[in-house]
Amino acid sequence: MTDSEKAAVIRPSLSEAQVVELVGRLYGLKVSKVKPLPSYLDQNFHVLVCETQEGGDHGKSYVLKVLNAAESQDADLVEAQTRVMMFLNQKGFPTNTPITTIDGKIMSLETIKQGSDYKQFMIRLLTYLPGVPIAKFILDHQICYKLGRTIAQMDKALHEEFYHPTVKSLHRDGFMWSLSNTHLLERHLHEMEEGELLSIIEQVIQQFKEKIRPKLDKFRKGLIYGDCNEYNILLEPLDSPTEQPVERTGKSFPRSALRISGILDFGDMSFGCFVQDLAITIMYLTIVSQDPVGVGGHVIAGFESVIPLTEEERDSIYLLVFCRFSQSMVMARHSMLLDPDNEEYLNISMKVGSERLHQLWQAGKEAVEKVWFDTAKSYPQ
Repeated sequence: MTDSEKAAVIRPSLSEAQVVELVGRLYGLKVSKVKPLPSYLDQNFHVLVCETQEGGDHGKSYVLKVLNAAESQDADLVEAQTRVMMFLNQKGFPTNTPITTIDGKIMSLETIKQGSDYKQFMIRLLTYLPGVPIAKFILDHQICYKLGRTIAQMDKALHEEFYHPTVKSLHRDGFMWSLSNTHLLERHLHEMEEGELLSIIEQVIQQFKEKIRPKLDKFRKGLIYGDCNEYNILLEPLDSPTEQPVERTGKSFPRSALRISGILDFGDMSFGCFVQDLAITIMYLTIVSQDPVGVGGHVIAGFESVIPLTEEERDSIYLLVFCRFSQSMVMARHSMLLDPDNEEYLNISMKVGSERLHQLWQAGKEAVEKVWFDTAKSYPQ
């Protein structure tokens, strides 16, 4: 059984009472309300603390993150991810930061009862970030450019300035969500339903092995975020953080310019290629954009304003976007089979993602790249 399979089997299932006990015992905080938050393989809670409770200067709202039992055993990996969040926050990026336990730790491995058994889970209490997921907005070009630029700025800062002894744990050989490991999806293709989607994914994997994998050593590398999806990025109005967006046709339409108010979930961080982080960002924005073909050009322009791409990197973006589509489709299906109770969350992007995948695949590399690069060229250098 792979680490991914183990993690799905032993996904945490803490009760509200257990959350209240943990927050009180580890952090000395009195909880007034607990609200579950969506998660892939972990368990997250929005925790409100009583106003009369002395909780330091962190505010009264927190996120309790309970890691799956498999990743909980890799303390170096969890610490590296947490140290990255702290570093980026110090650099001005809107990331969560950990609240230390009563005895000064940024995380704590706890033995917790799950049914009739006991499991060990890594616990972190994080600052709560304001905002609404990017999936809820009708996006304009400016925010897509801004997001591409922000991801590049993060990658650049990590590459040039970040170091911690645990950073070696982010060299994650065999990590299924690394685009460098797209070929590993083949082990799960038998779980997919027959049809056009599977056919496209098979072609993507074959093209990756022929066209991308041999060139990986030529791409520039560093620590990358690796999960700029539509629910990991929060937005809020630039001029008034308290101003609420207007709902239109099931999405939110902002009254004013938006700012990125939160960058969540560093669980997919790894040592990878900068261009892969760009492709991942484009893929997820195609899912929520009203212009799924054109949106990539604005993201590329923002990214290249910080990290200009080589010709080989530019030539790989289109296929790398499909590598992420393929990962998303295959791993969602795989995880649903292992954890059917979490099907609603796991399937959250699959329907629209499949439609966008078909749309961009049918348009073809030449046509899509022309739109992307003409759009990117329209921005001032």
